[in-house]
Amino acid sequence: MITHLILFTAFACGVSINAQTTQLRGVVRDSVTHEPIPYVALFLEGTDNGVLSEENGTFKLSSPQKATELRVSVMGYATKTVELKSSQIRNLIIDLSPDGVQLNEIIVKPTKEKYSKKNNPAVEFLERIRATRDINDPYRNDYFNYDKYERMTIALNDFNPSDDSWIGRKFDFLKDHIDISEVSGKPILNVAVQEKSSSVHYRKSPESEREYVKGIKREGVDQMADQESMRRFMEDVFSEIDIYDGNDVTLLQNRFVSPLSRIATDFYKYYLSDTIVVEGDSCIVLSFVPHTPQTFGFLGKLYVPKNDSTMFIKKIDLYLPHSINVNFVDAMSVSQTYEKAPDGSRLKTKDDMIVEFRVMPGTPSFYTRRNTVYNNFSFDRPPVGVDDVFSHAEHEVVDASAFKRDDDFWEKNRLVPLEVGEGSVKSLVERLRSVPLYYWTEKTLKLLVSGYAPTGKNSKFDYGPVNTSISYNTAEGVRLRTGGMTTANLSKRWFGRGYVAYGLRDHKWKYKAELEYSFIDKEYHSREFPVKSLRFTQSYELDQLGQKYLFTNQDNLFLSFKRMEDTRVTYRRLTALDYTLELRNGFSLVAGFAYERQEATKWIPFIDGAGKHYGHYNEAAFNIKLRYAPGEKFYQGRTNRYPINLDAPVIELTHTYAPRGFMGSMFPINRTELRLQKRIWLSAFGYIDAVAKGGHVWEAAPYLNLLLPNANLSYTIQPESFALMNPLEFINDTYGLIDITYWANGALFTRLPLLKKSKLREVVSFKSLWGHLSKKNDPTYNPELFRFPEDITVTRMSGRPYMEISAGLDNIFSVLRVDYVWRLSYRNTPGAPNSGLRIAMHFTF
Repeated sequence: MITHLILFTAFACGVSINAQTTQLRGVVRDSVTHEPIPYVALFLEGTDNGVLSEENGTFKLSSPQKATELRVSVMGYATKTVELKSSQIRNLIIDLSPDGVQLNEIIVKPTKEKYSKKNNPAVEFLERIRATRDINDPYRNDYFNYDKYERMTIALNDFNPSDDSWIGRKFDFLKDHIDISEVSGKPILNVAVQEKSSSVHYRKSPESEREYVKGIKREGVDQMADQESMRRFMEDVFSEIDIYDGNDVTLLQNRFVSPLSRIATDFYKYYLSDTIVVEGDSCIVLSFVPHTPQTFGFLGKLYVPKNDSTMFIKKIDLYLPHSINVNFVDAMSVSQTYEKAPDGSRLKTKDDMIVEFRVMPGTPSFYTRRNTVYNNFSFDRPPVGVDDVFSHAEHEVVDASAFKRDDDFWEKNRLVPLEVGEGSVKSLVERLRSVPLYYWTEKTLKLLVSGYAPTGKNSKFDYGPVNTSISYNTAEGVRLRTGGMTTANLSKRWFGRGYVAYGLRDHKWKYKAELEYSFIDKEYHSREFPVKSLRFTQSYELDQLGQKYLFTNQDNLFLSFKRMEDTRVTYRRLTALDYTLELRNGFSLVAGFAYERQEATKWIPFIDGAGKHYGHYNEAAFNIKLRYAPGEKFYQGRTNRYPINLDAPVIELTHTYAPRGFMGSMFPINRTELRLQKRIWLSAFGYIDAVAKGGHVWEAAPYLNLLLPNANLSYTIQPESFALMNPLEFINDTYGLIDITYWANGALFTRLPLLKKSKLREVVSFKSLWGHLSKKNDPTYNPELFRFPEDITVTRMSGRPYMEISAGLDNIFSVLRVDYVWRLSYRNTPGAPNSGLRIAMHFTF
């Protein structure tokens, strides 16, 4: 999707903008002091459009409907109705009179109001809502069922190219697809639409909730991306908001403080505004704003019907403060409406989220709308057959025919009619791709993002990955590589992939070939979730000892720049057979057998305690890996998977066993490792990413088969690796490791006057390794083992852990992270730095 957003951003530059029906900008002031008034409620009479003024009193309000009156109200001031003589007012100044003060009175200048939550009727009103929240909870029933229709639309915002602009001349048909936003009144060009029709079923005992997806329909530019990954990403970013669920609201892959949170009265200021009629009910309006607008909170309003003892909330409006420390988002609004069931349960009937964002500053913005409608509520047990949905392990159960629904299905299940532009997205994309400029630009960007180039319209073989075509390391010098993979267009169950590489310094050919049989059909490639396959691998490759990267290839071009010569290498010849089973509940198993030959190099010779040289040694090992990550979300690449978020806990257990003498195995291998991972949210104060690992080698083995911590020789920040450690600096047969990163999300900087507008964010990381090398695995005491290389300083850990700490700035230009790293222990090791600067790209909202 990012590929296509960048592409459309480029095309949209130079587009002229049409004004919408009503557009107001201005400032609200105190009529006596002329000081700006923050968080004033402004409503266009006769419409559903309203907004709260910013901290500096400014506001921007738009509507597709023409309005003649603007109602302005805030606690402590008299409500004012402003007559609008024009629908386009850019510098509207609204002066409000303090309660009891007339505009013409000559009075002493009043003191500025000081907010206090003590004896505040608005805070007391909030506490009454919180005290009765469980009374309205529909999940207190034994069963709760409803139908759900969701439509996600992405469009170019304020889009109306003039006839004499280059885009208007090159793509003159775009004007035929321009729509008007029914929310903002702005001209928009819809470029992607996704619809989902489902039914949701909740059971109290044993507690379980499942969403049965009956139909999914996608049209637009995102069809070129991995469809399931794209859907998961969009649903994660624009997730459904529930202010009743816990203390935080998950949105834009961050946690916002809920207005009903237990810390809400310390985080927000609350005000009681004038009553307003909502669907025939006169409602009290409770407005709230964060004490610090740069933090992760909302501006908003809760509408509670008068004289309702259950404090039922009929409507919720949420906005993002203009100065909030969020990337890419210019504006966001959420409007939710509720109905009361006969038993008093709150039933959400509509959830409308609108986000305006831009990829880069100064470029045209995008308009995203997630419009969700709910109906057919029931508290009865689902009928026989439907209740089978509870037997599924995953939360979302997708019908086998969900992607094949015809127009009749959507006519019956589309609870909100399509707008004109939303219904023509398919034809728009077809016409765009008929223009060579767009067609080849799209192909180029897709190649850069996916890493693979198709070899035809229905490509049976894709070339790539392109970022490994050329790289550099000390052993090979310049490394050239070419390869690719077959696709499901050749076979939906049989797949092959591989490459050949050549080093201009070592003059050696390397290769890797995979043949994989999938027990289930694939849409495009073999790595698609879930994997249930048998894979045969044959390879001959450089083995960089103590350097393993999680989300990239070791010959990635960007890892070629290193702080020292990389000579801790051997050559490894591998033959492997692996069975992989992935289940939708987050459990996976990989079991296999590997026969490998490690070949010595001039940097890593194989010499035993008696001084005997070995050119190579063989190992034949069985291995198993168990992994459990319930609720995990990831983006599926052709080779790797990239986490969409790290909220899901991850548990991994691996074991490798090679009996001595089996198929020529020179040494036994008996190694166990455990890995735990979790993201811990701290509400408004950011989050912690924590990883803990440990392992033990149960029998004597050469140091290449012991537990080698990952050393990162590049200048980039790599997860679960040590930036200042050298490869093979520490060799252990027992170890424990922790990797903790605290992302403060600007918790400190947003409170510092000189930094709060910079949107910089704090990041602190701590990594530590504790290890031990027993005598049975120390070549000093066991002459059967290979000696440690003489040119490498190997440090035996003496009960003291190795530690690194870093402090840095995140969100530089919205995408850059820069850390300074210090080595806290085992300092002054020959060839190892004590500190250094590291950099990484970090894309986040």
